[in-house]
Amino acid sequence: MLTACASRRAALLERLPPGACAIVFGNHDERRNADNHHRFRQSSDLLFLTDLSEPETVAVFTPSKDARFTLFVRPSDPHQELWYGRRAGLEGATELYGADQAFDIRELEKRLFELLDGCTEVHLLVGDRPIHDELILRVLARLRKNERNGSRAPSRIVDLNQTLHELRLVKDEAAILSMRRSCAVTVEAHLLAMRACVAGKREYEIEALVDYGFRRRNGLPGYQSIIGSGKNATILHYVDSRDELQPGQVLLVDAGCELDGFTGDVTRAYPIPVPGQRATFSRPQRQLYDLVLDAQLAAIAMVRPGVTIEEIHALISHRLAAGLCSLGLLSGDPAEAVETGALRRFYPHRSSHFLGLDVHDVGRYFPGGDARRLAQGMILTIEPGLYVQPTDPLGPDWQGIGIRIEDDILVTATGHEVLTADLPKRPDDLLKIVGTGLTLLV
Repeated sequence: MLTACASRRAALLERLPPGACAIVFGNHDERRNADNHHRFRQSSDLLFLTDLSEPETVAVFTPSKDARFTLFVRPSDPHQELWYGRRAGLEGATELYGADQAFDIRELEKRLFELLDGCTEVHLLVGDRPIHDELILRVLARLRKNERNGSRAPSRIVDLNQTLHELRLVKDEAAILSMRRSCAVTVEAHLLAMRACVAGKREYEIEALVDYGFRRRNGLPGYQSIIGSGKNATILHYVDSRDELQPGQVLLVDAGCELDGFTGDVTRAYPIPVPGQRATFSRPQRQLYDLVLDAQLAAIAMVRPGVTIEEIHALISHRLAAGLCSLGLLSGDPAEAVETGALRRFYPHRSSHFLGLDVHDVGRYFPGGDARRLAQGMILTIEPGLYVQPTDPLGPDWQGIGIRIEDDILVTATGHEVLTADLPKRPDDLLKIVGTGLTLLV
């Protein structure tokens, strides 16, 4: 990973104009309660460039200066390290992580005054954390006030979306390898959930199995898992995970494993069987499921360089609208149902997003105002869904059904590769697995 980070830094330095400077801030420890903290997760931008997963780290890139890569880190401290773990320290920042020079994070403002002096522009993630913006503005103000003494302040601030995030959007070989691994573990964990799905269990038991599937491979949830049964499956970001699974209802599991910082993002929905009986869809459940699966398969077949996510979303929307009209759940012309927004009653979200170090990964969807065209190395989700709310006037046979089918797709030179293809989704394949019994792997 460190070799990949060195290549990524070189690519970033090449993208920066002469005289520019880029500043990438890491994350801080976040308090959970009292004196306990959440598990630390480094900012994706800093992880991408350094693989250094320590709080209070800042990277500065100055391509026109002798020291092109500077790291600010917490210094070595035997007492703190005894309690909270080893630190890279200033020596490790240079020897292990490739920095040309390293400084104590407590010197950040003072050293930034020196590093930014003479730079023409500053690239940073504007608005991400106001405290960082305020720090940079203070340094720029000091440089401007000191111009009569020879200081030269940068004259422009540029959003990292135009440099670093465009670099992150197209995955390198190391990133694709990590994505393959995270997707493989995600598939394993979903299979555990499928086999364990029977009436009488609770949503949090399924969530615990998914988490176990991640942890046994040294992974973590890339986002808070969504484990929704019955009417909870119609809540797009349901995270309470507390209700009992009821026979005949649908269980929706949306979960992805993070490995090496990269995360999968997969959703499956299937009926909840009585223990010892075969899982079966009700007629309305199967009709909605078939519509979603048909739309997803057609959309995946579209993926290749040159296609846009907007075109994928349009295809899915029209297929779902046509299917709902044929079932009598929507009236009139399918194109009109899409145009007027009537489809949003059952399909309120978008069809795809970029995927990588963040579950909703970086990359502009409309660079220059036009829809971005997919290119080799991009990874995206395709995730159509249909949701009938528990209060919908369609009646009890339809109410409380939530179906979403989501896979992770790598854009290749001539088409695509489904990174999560090993997780069944065709009804016959799915129903052979659901509720068949849990086998824990250790």
